[in-house]
Amino acid sequence: MESVPFDFEFLTELTETSGVPGYEDRVRDLVVDEFEENVDRIRTDAMGNVVGTLEGESDYSVAVAAHMDEIGFMVRHLKGSEDGFGFVELDALGGWDARVLKAQRVTIHTDDGDLPGVIGSPPPHTLSDEDREKTPEVEDVVVDVGLPYEDLEERVSPGDLVTMDQTTERVGETVTGKALDDRICLFAMLEAARRITEPDVTIHFCATVQEEVGLRGARALGVDVDPDLALALDVTVANDIPGFEAGDRVTELGDGAAIKLKDGSVITNPKVHKRLQSVADEAEIDYQREILPAGGTDTAGFQLSNGAKPVGAISIPTRYLHTPTEAAHVDDVAAMIDLLEAFLSSEDGKEDYTL
Repeated sequence: MESVPFDFEFLTELTETSGVPGYEDRVRDLVVDEFEENVDRIRTDAMGNVVGTLEGESDYSVAVAAHMDEIGFMVRHLKGSEDGFGFVELDALGGWDARVLKAQRVTIHTDDGDLPGVIGSPPPHTLSDEDREKTPEVEDVVVDVGLPYEDLEERVSPGDLVTMDQTTERVGETVTGKALDDRICLFAMLEAARRITEPDVTIHFCATVQEEVGLRGARALGVDVDPDLALALDVTVANDIPGFEAGDRVTELGDGAAIKLKDGSVITNPKVHKRLQSVADEAEIDYQREILPAGGTDTAGFQLSNGAKPVGAISIPTRYLHTPTEAAHVDDVAAMIDLLEAFLSSEDGKEDYTL
């Protein structure tokens, strides 16, 4: 199997590290460590956003954003009897489809360390017809940690955090694992920050928080950083699998980075996405156009803060979003890194993005 054209070991570390909305501290530590070598100054804020700034020759500034948080859960209740086993009930942090949760391993992050657990699934031949047809809900999910209720109470408390237990693997031409949304784009941003040394404009590389629960970190940074131009990096839908018509695929793996024209939260600035395409054409970087019917990204978080801002976005096509087995093509990851580097390196602050 051919080697990937980027630091796969670091990507694995980023994706396997846990960090749900509002509790991104483990990922934040990795980002700060990486920024130490590659930017001029680093700051964090009261929400937990991290900004690594490369000072440019002009006052013009560009913000690039990728979010650190992954969808996960918070413990809401412990159930069981004093002389029996205990179980954990969950509250969702981010958008889960409960159908994918059955028979998954999870990690409960407690004050005394990480505790493994499983989301059980009763044998199908023991279920009634009504149970088989029932649409599962996150509220119905319980985690089994294999401990008596008494011991569970000593180890786990309401408010503890829960993430999926999944490794990141190379599968054919793809990389698959949990939290590719959005750690794979966070990785791409950090890789671009490594490569760019003397930009014409000031670049704020923003690792944002709480995107999965409402773009909250980006909205705060739009005010605090107040850039002249903002680019968001996120994954996007790739329904290029059996069962979907060509018009419903949105993007396809292996066709390059996706330049966003719209999603459910934003219509990107036409001059910005046209310049992204022009840069890609000139550098011979593969790309595709993204028209996403629903969903939103940090792009929208920057568009209206401190007045109207020109915004654009680059996405990595990804299959099976919001599951423990998200999958992206290694060439598309490389294309995003190359396009981001080329765009930022060629930005001189003189482009008029006013419509």
